[in-house]
Amino acid sequence: MWTAAFWKATAERAIRTFAQSLAAVLVAGATSLLDVPWGAALATAGLAALLAVLTAIGASEAGAKGPGLTERPTTKGRGEPVL
Repeated sequence: MWTAAFWKATAERAIRTFAQSLAAVLVAGATSLLDVPWGAALATAGLAALLAVLTAIGASEAGAKGPGLTERPTTKGRGEPVL
């Protein structure tokens, strides 16, 4: 949790979660872009992004590492990926 790689991967996940949540709110509203309650949509996406960050922090020492788009899987001695 104390590495730049962790925070880079966490930021990537938070941004991805924000975008996915915002898209879900916009689609669920089934309305034109001019009629969207942007404050509520952005607040919902922001909360989802915050939860993604908190989840990453809470799970930082649990389970196997990555890989996310910014991470590389670690390898065993013979170059076999560790999953």
